[in-house]
Amino acid sequence: MLDEPLPLDDRGFAYGDGLFETVLVRDGQALLWRAHLERLERGAERLGFELPDPASLQALPARCGPGLTVLKLVVTRGSGGRGYRPPGVAEPRWRWSVAPFAPQPERWRHGVVVRLCQLRLSWQPRLAGIKHLARLENVLARQEWQDENIAEGILCDGDGNLVEATAMNLIWRRAGVLETPRLDRCGVAGTLLEALGERLPIHRVQASDLALREADAAWVLNSVQGVWPLRRLVSAEGTRLKDWSLERQDSLQSAAHSLLGYPGSEDLRDLVAK
Repeated sequence: MLDEPLPLDDRGFAYGDGLFETVLVRDGQALLWRAHLERLERGAERLGFELPDPASLQALPARCGPGLTVLKLVVTRGSGGRGYRPPGVAEPRWRWSVAPFAPQPERWRHGVVVRLCQLRLSWQPRLAGIKHLARLENVLARQEWQDENIAEGILCDGDGNLVEATAMNLIWRRAGVLETPRLDRCGVAGTLLEALGERLPIHRVQASDLALREADAAWVLNSVQGVWPLRRLVSAEGTRLKDWSLERQDSLQSAAHSLLGYPGSEDLRDLVAK
C-alpha cells in the first residue's frame, strides 16, 4: 500500500486537482476494471495531465488479497505551479489503499428510503461524468440528514432536474421505460450504470423529481454496493412523497448484480434469511 503522506503543496490536497476510483475486488479480481480505468483516462484528459504509467495499475487487484475488498485509487496532478495556475509539465502522484468490504443484502432485498436534498448541484460540463476529487457539494448534501433509516439523498441541479444520489446513480421505470438522468452538465457517470446501459435500453432524460414520483419502480446503484431498490421517497422536510412496491424491481437488480458477482433477486430471500 502506498501510504506516503502527500506534501502540503500537492494540488490534489490543496485544490481537489485530481481523480479517484473505488473498485470492488473479489479474490484479487477487479470488477468492471476496464470501465474504471477508462473513466480515469477520460478524467485525466479533461483535467489536462497524463496518468503516470497506467500499466502499473494492472497488478494492484491481485495484491488486494482474498475475499471482498474495495481498492481506492487516487491520482493528483502533483505539486508545482503558482496558486491556481498548474505547472507546465505535471508530475502526477498515485496513492491507493485497500479495505475489507461487506455489502448490505438487507437493502438489496427490502429496499431503502431516500430523501430529496436541498442542495442543488452546479453545472460544469467540463467536469460532468468524471470522478474528480472536488466533492464538496456531495459532502454538504450528505450533511443534511443524520437519520440512519434514510439510505441516500437525491440531488437535482439548479433547474430542479434530477442528477444522481450523493454517492450513487439513479434509475427509474416510467410507463414501461427505464430512464436515468442526463449527466452532460454535472454528476458522475458510474461504471455500473454504464455497463447496464450496454445490456438494457436505459434512456437518458432531463426530468424533475416529478418523473420519479410518476415511476412504478426506482433504484440507486453503484459498482461497490450494487443495486438498492427504492421503497420510499421523502422530501427534505421528511414528508412522504412516494411509496414503491418491490415486486416489480427484480429484473434490473439481477442484471446489475450479475456484473458484480452479487446474488440476483431470485437468490436474495435465502441470503437475507441467513
